[in-house]
Order: sequence, then structure tokens, then C-alpha cells
Amino acid sequence: MLNPHLKLNTKTFMDDVEQVPIRQGFGEGLVIAGKADERIVALCADLTESTKMNLFKDAFPERFIEIGVAEQNLASVASGMAAMGKIPFISSYAMFSPGRNWEQIRTTICYNDVPVKIAGSHAGISVGPDGGTHQAIEDMALMRVLPNMVVISPCDSIEAKKATLTLAKTNTPVYIRLGREKTPVMTTEETPFEIGKATLMYNPDHGLAHVGIIATGALVHKALLAARDLEKTGVRCKVLNLSTIKPLDTESILALAKETKRIVTVEEHQIAGGMGSAVAEYLAQTFPVSIEFIGVHDRFGQSGTPAQLIREYGMDREDIVNAVKKLLH
Repeated sequence: MLNPHLKLNTKTFMDDVEQVPIRQGFGEGLVIAGKADERIVALCADLTESTKMNLFKDAFPERFIEIGVAEQNLASVASGMAAMGKIPFISSYAMFSPGRNWEQIRTTICYNDVPVKIAGSHAGISVGPDGGTHQAIEDMALMRVLPNMVVISPCDSIEAKKATLTLAKTNTPVYIRLGREKTPVMTTEETPFEIGKATLMYNPDHGLAHVGIIATGALVHKALLAARDLEKTGVRCKVLNLSTIKPLDTESILALAKETKRIVTVEEHQIAGGMGSAVAEYLAQTFPVSIEFIGVHDRFGQSGTPAQLIREYGMDREDIVNAVKKLLH
């Protein structure tokens, strides 16, 4: 059952659950943050409407800078503004930022440890028809390896809004990963969010869990559906929403591993270097368990509808169910 303590959306499992793009929550949160702190500025690389930064541009035109198709300059200018006391948010497609400007992010932002907030939109293969060149499925790996960088992967639009408001108050570089497609809204305004804290979204009705499912981003909803399907067959799962990839909530991960001895990680990202890798790295040193990885297995993306691609790359609810069953046999 859904964890009642989190005050999640009661329509999460219904066919008519509200669906909103995760990037919409970022845009709305940025406006609220801008109203609260005049130091916040926004810079974009010619994708203002696509990343929903147009909401900030309309509200605060004097604090918005259109850099143009120059993602490396985007990062460097933001770093300079941060050094002068501003809190810059920069946005583009994740394939271009951090994909194209990783070295500038590394050297001008992280090396100098300045509070630039990087919004990578249209991440994952669910961008769909845009194809492999625009589908960022390596971005979490790129960003979590950088010293001083915080990495956030919200599960829905409301969590993205809360994350944006929270990271606006931090004094560190932050990467927030955003999807383009409409995503089921699982959380509510009352659901807690804290950087570095995972949330246990699904508990079995009775008894200890057989398997722990750790999911991030939009695929959290697939994980919840899979857990409910499995419970109907007598297989009990807990679902942990790991919205902060770095720093990891090691306490929650360890507790889940100790209870279940079996973990399935779920992410719309390469399994090499992503969230699952981060979980496995930690557990290998502290409490080794059997792990199955749901994600992209060393392939590039391709054109197709989001639903087609999620199935093609083995990240649908049935794939999660099968991964759980594999651990039990």
C-alpha cells in the first residue's frame, strides 16, 4: 500500500491520475524562488519554452539572459555571475547541458564550488521521437562523478517544484534532471522533500518485504505499479523513491537491503554509472546483496513513442516484475 505518512496522491493507481511534465514543476518552482530571493538569475541556451524557463523570463525579464546556442558559454557566464554573488540557474536539454559543456561545468563551476544550478531537461529516452542524439541517458553518471556536485532526479512535477525551491537555498552546485513527457503525479504539496533523503513510497500490507525496489525519476510510477501487481501474487516489495542520487541516503538504502537481501534498481538511464551503480557501489562496501538493474544496457536511444521505447529498453512495469521474480528464484 502507499505509505500514508507521505500523504501521496490517492489517485496514483487510477487511470485518470493527473499527468504533468516534470519540467513544469521546475519552471513553477523557479518563479517562486525568484520572488523570494532577488539574487536568483536565469540563463538559457535558446530553449527557454522547452525547459519552462520562460515562466521566469516573463516574471523577471531583467534577471533573465538568453545566451543562445552556446552551452559552454552558458556554464562559464553562470560561474562568473555566481562568483559575484548571484544564484544562477541554467537550463538546456540535458544532452547539451551537461552533455556538451561538461568540462566548463567541471572547471568553472565545481572546481570553484560556486552555487550554479543546472537544469537538464528532456532527459532519458522518453523524449521519444527526438531520437538517440537528443536522449540523455548518461547525464547522471557525468554529474555524480564531479566533486561538490549534488544530483537530483525528481519523480514528478510537484517534487521537481519542491526540489527547485530547496536547491535555490543551497550554496553548492546542483544538477536537477527533468523529463519532457507528462508524468503521473504521485506526490502532493504535503509530501516531504529533503535533499539527501529518500522516501519509502510503498509498503506491503502484511509482513516484511521480499524485495526492495529503488527507483528514481518518472519510472517511480512504474515501480509502484509493479509492486502492487506483485503483492497480488503474494510477493511483497517496498519501493524507495531515490530522488537524490548524490549524496545518497545510505541509511535508507542499507535498511532496505538488510530487510530484503534483494534489490532491484530502476532508472531511465544507462545502468553503467547511474543510480543503480551508486547503490551497488555503496552496498558492495557495506552489505552486499543480490541486485538486478533496470535501465538502458549499453545502447544508444532511438526514435519512437515514449511508451514504445520504455518497452523496447526493458523498463516497463512488466520488466520490473520479472526482475523481482528473477531474484526470488
